[in-house]
Amino acid sequence: MAHYELYRKSSIGQCLTDILDDLVNQNTLSSDLAMKVLVQFDKSINEALAAKAKSKTAFKGHLHTYRFCDNVWTFILENANFKTDTETVSAELVKIVACAAKTTEEAAKL
Repeated sequence: MAHYELYRKSSIGQCLTDILDDLVNQNTLSSDLAMKVLVQFDKSINEALAAKAKSKTAFKGHLHTYRFCDNVWTFILENANFKTDTETVSAELVKIVACAAKTTEEAAKL
């Protein structure tokens, strides 16, 4: 099963990538092993978020741009407000990337 790589651009994903690059450049780690670590990170972060992220958020804002490509939705919102049960957060500009929980091939097998 393939996993989305979009969490590599998160803070923790960037830190992991930077450290792996340093280790590869110092010849402490092979590039093949670094790629295996990144693939495991993709798998683990996707599984952890699917299993543990249960809170819901409602949001409103002005839809500046939207795009659908390769089963990935991208939305750019201006003056966005996000509400959870406990707090409200506002932002001038937000990029939301939404991917299907299952790939098209996996959904077809069900």
